[in-house]
Amino acid sequence: MNEELLIGNFIADHIKGNMINEFSENIKAGIYLHRAIDEFTDHHPIVEQSKARLRPVFRKYATVMIDVFYDHYLAKDWSKYHHLSLNEYSRSVYSILNSKAAILPERTKYMLSYMESQNWLLNYAEIDGIHKALSGLARRTSFESGMENGSVYLEKYYSDFETEFDLFFADLRLFVSNY
Repeated sequence: MNEELLIGNFIADHIKGNMINEFSENIKAGIYLHRAIDEFTDHHPIVEQSKARLRPVFRKYATVMIDVFYDHYLAKDWSKYHHLSLNEYSRSVYSILNSKAAILPERTKYMLSYMESQNWLLNYAEIDGIHKALSGLARRTSFESGMENGSVYLEKYYSDFETEFDLFFADLRLFVSNY
């Protein structure tokens, strides 16, 4: 595992403007990869199809919810993608991030403390974990989002979202391998 690439990928959403220049080339590469993945995902027709199913009820929050739903399918079927168990992998990721806490942005450190204590990576494999994640996100939104009810839609359209995730993730893996 390229630790600096992982760190860059993890902190990317909290790096604004010239802050990127404070990091090594490998961490910058992780930040740029994260941004490229976001761009690829935001414009992918299969992701659009998933978001369209939620948009009438959840409006702009459909995008956030699909990110979380897709995280669920990744976590649920983790063994298809990695040789370590999800539990071992998540412990490894938390260890790497904590060992580099001095260079993490404050917002990232704050988020990491919750992420690790609640073991988001592992808990996303269960629908209850998704419910808790969406409920937490709903509490932090400025407007009424309804995301706390999102797991109902995950269950209602479970196989549709799973099929879409599988198709999208195959495309994403190819995109990343060619990046």
